[in-house]
Amino acid sequence: MKHPRPPGSGAFGAMGARPAGTRTVMTEVVDSDELLRRIQRARACAEEEERRWRGRLDSLGTDDPDRAREAAARVIAYEAVLRVLDEILTPGKHDARP
Repeated sequence: MKHPRPPGSGAFGAMGARPAGTRTVMTEVVDSDELLRRIQRARACAEEEERRWRGRLDSLGTDDPDRAREAAARVIAYEAVLRVLDEILTPGKHDARP
């Protein structure tokens, strides 16, 4: 079993110094309204990507089976992301799928 590292033992040391030009992720405190807006934006982005990959899958048909397989996998992945985000945004409203 892997144990979590204690604070300050990561790659950037105890002071959290990061190389120039890198972003600090997930450290900003936000209220629930801002969190909801961010989740809604993420859902809209995932929906657009799912549509884009579905269009690519439809246009490929059987001409390029490798790319069609990749597009199909991405469609499935974005469908899963959408289901998760929908459940976060409206708990219990969506049908349970295996």
